[in-house]
Amino acid sequence: MEKMTHKTMEDFAKSCGVSRPTLSKYFDDPTSVKPVTRALIEAALRSSNYQPNIYARNLNRKRTRNIGILVPALTDPFYAEMVNRLELRLRDEGYWPIVFSSHGLPELEREAVNTMLSLKVAGAVAAPLGQTSHPRAFERLAQNVPIVYFDTYIEGNTPFIGNDNRQSVATIVEYLCRSGEAPAYLDIPHVNHNSPERLASYIATMEASGHEPLVIKTTASYTWEFEHVGYQQMDDILNANTLPRRTILCANDRLAFGVMAAAFAHGLKVGRKKGDDLRIAAHDDHPLSRYTCPPLTTMAQDFAAMTANSVDSLLALLGDTDAPAQAVAPMVRLNGTLVMRQSA
Repeated sequence: MEKMTHKTMEDFAKSCGVSRPTLSKYFDDPTSVKPVTRALIEAALRSSNYQPNIYARNLNRKRTRNIGILVPALTDPFYAEMVNRLELRLRDEGYWPIVFSSHGLPELEREAVNTMLSLKVAGAVAAPLGQTSHPRAFERLAQNVPIVYFDTYIEGNTPFIGNDNRQSVATIVEYLCRSGEAPAYLDIPHVNHNSPERLASYIATMEASGHEPLVIKTTASYTWEFEHVGYQQMDDILNANTLPRRTILCANDRLAFGVMAAAFAHGLKVGRKKGDDLRIAAHDDHPLSRYTCPPLTTMAQDFAAMTANSVDSLLALLGDTDAPAQAVAPMVRLNGTLVMRQSA
């Protein structure tokens, strides 16, 4: 049997025998209309090919059920994992997530913020670029909708949920010192707050342990291509035979991927066994870290807690939970967990 065609909500409302406001109320929340009316509308839906234009309806509301998710790069395994978790949790809460990636470019990040405003999102969960972000764009977003930062932040009063870099870097430095040679630290371009925080923790922990900090400063300018940076810098060091220590702590896992690839290209064996040439460790526990060769020893960020705290805080700010907005903590720092694998 061919289904009936309705081009507009008005047409479909007439065929149902209900008013347009009643139909709109049903699409917002089916339980908000009388059971007999709901049955009438659902029977009409089964015999029709009508689909409501959610996008257009949301634009006409003062508040939608859309939530913007903004990250620097969807190709980064850390952000890909966080987006996946945030999307599923927000959907469970009855919201429709819209994902934006700035691709490491401040102009695209500002464009994404403006797009969220034009779409009238109910709120946003964002990991800003950091050092190159346009603070005024985020200020304007925060003036219009609730926003929560995760992973990194822009100075101000916006709630933030992220890793406690002081605790996590101290933990892995102490482990490396305890299990073998004290590590040199391979830095990355300081694209956001995480980079200088991790560097400072490395230096402080080494000094507190009675070891001399040895920082291999990055030779790269601003970039998010950390694997390339790691490979190029390690390749240059090995070609020049200037490797300062046989234990290297990388600022993040993506940097370590490049370092390990360069070591392999030079015929060096990475691992913690007797006879291995290098120990390499890092930070983040990206989803791919367990599949490097050998698997990477790293500090795991708490994806689950970061997701839960981010969404819970946003829901409180939206008034969509029993927790009052005043109870939202301005800054939540989560402990990392040491994951010991074969690389160090």
